[in-house]
Amino acid sequence: LAVLLLAGSLALAQEPPVAETITFVVSTGFWEEQAEDGAEDAAAAKPETAEAKAPAALRRGYYKLIAVRQPDGTAQVHLQQIEATANGPKIASSTVLEEFSAMKPYVTDIRPENSSGITTQPGLFATVYLKTDPKAAEPESWTVLIDDLGEIKIERATN
Repeated sequence: LAVLLLAGSLALAQEPPVAETITFVVSTGFWEEQAEDGAEDAAAAKPETAEAKAPAALRRGYYKLIAVRQPDGTAQVHLQQIEATANGPKIASSTVLEEFSAMKPYVTDIRPENSSGITTQPGLFATVYLKTDPKAAEPESWTVLIDDLGEIKIERATN
């Protein structure tokens, strides 16, 4: 039994670590878009046949907001689109949200609109809690909204 436990702990130690600079990660919302496929372009160049056309493939996935601590203690907030593929999750796009970087924030939390994991509309709604002065008593709340067309809005939350 001790040998099995030791072997299991060695296997865990060999996995690549998650960066210690990541302070918050939220996966929420969803997106979908038509797959861009060269086969569809080739099929479009051929004349139509009597055969039924196959429905266009959709790429689907979810969003991640990630707060990454910088050497000066402030944070960068990254937005990723994660594609759900047959081989598992794959990063479809990743960008730093410059609106947050310009503030040099100290991120204290990131929360999704709801924690049930069920979203009926495409897009994302999350709240980023941050301080621009680390000595401030209360954090400010900022919303990150991505609508069903993929437009991103970042604004101070209003209650």
